[in-house]
Amino acid sequence: MATCTACGSTTDEAPVTWTAQTTERGRQWLCESCTRENLRSIEGRLDEAWW
Repeated sequence: MATCTACGSTTDEAPVTWTAQTTERGRQWLCESCTRENLRSIEGRLDEAWW
């Protein structure tokens, strides 16, 4: 089961449109809507090597 850390949406199995990140708390998920809303923040945390 996956739960969106931003809005609390749940699903039995995370769809490919959800974003996963690994932190010191373990794997965290963002649903498609929250991923779209936070895209600039997510891209801002990528290493420069990705660009």
